[in-house]
Amino acid sequence: MKLIPRLTALRQFDTCRLIPSRFADLEDSVLAPLADDDGMLRDLFDLDNATNDRLRGESGLLPGIGVDELVFGVPNFRIINAAYTYARPEGSRFNDGERGAWYCAFDAETALAEVAFHKTVEYQEIGRFDDSVNYQALLADFNASFHDLRGADAWDDCLAADSYLASQALAADLLESGSMGVIYPSVRRPEGTNLACFRPALVGNVRKGHAYRLTWAGSPLPAIEPL
Repeated sequence: MKLIPRLTALRQFDTCRLIPSRFADLEDSVLAPLADDDGMLRDLFDLDNATNDRLRGESGLLPGIGVDELVFGVPNFRIINAAYTYARPEGSRFNDGERGAWYCAFDAETALAEVAFHKTVEYQEIGRFDDSVNYQALLADFNASFHDLRGADAWDDCLAADSYLASQALAADLLESGSMGVIYPSVRRPEGTNLACFRPALVGNVRKGHAYRLTWAGSPLPAIEPL
């Protein structure tokens, strides 16, 4: 019998997820300004829809998540759905490349540490730390029971700094068993706490918080400026 993390009833308000600000206000397509007439606009929408994973997911065309799990008609539902339908090809800590998750932190400082780390890795790969990126905080509330990795040495492999193998394997088992998601200590800011929510319907009351600018000027450590 496989070891399963304990369940914790979570009631957490104002969790923080950061996304690039350019994605925070987008409508269904950024192609509309290119259209000269309605016919061309329809053709452009068809082209956009064919490669837009969120829209494909909302039409039931993705293998990792069904349209019955996505949300509609609530504020920022497109942003919620995008978290689950746009998965990185290699996956993230608690999801594979076919199905995403809503990752957030219990506080903004932890969310900023996570984003800064992952963006810095991208710049390390090209050997250049020279960029400035604006991020929008999205706040959300949660009231459900989640599997909890805090305070248990058995899950140290799932919190490895340089590997997602164990954590993705655990997430696959938990998802199959009906888990709502995982609470876990932040790897990038050990005093912080993160949540990976597996179910779109549990992401409640999504609204904008503060915005931030992260600037890399020759150093792996970015300057962080509230906007």
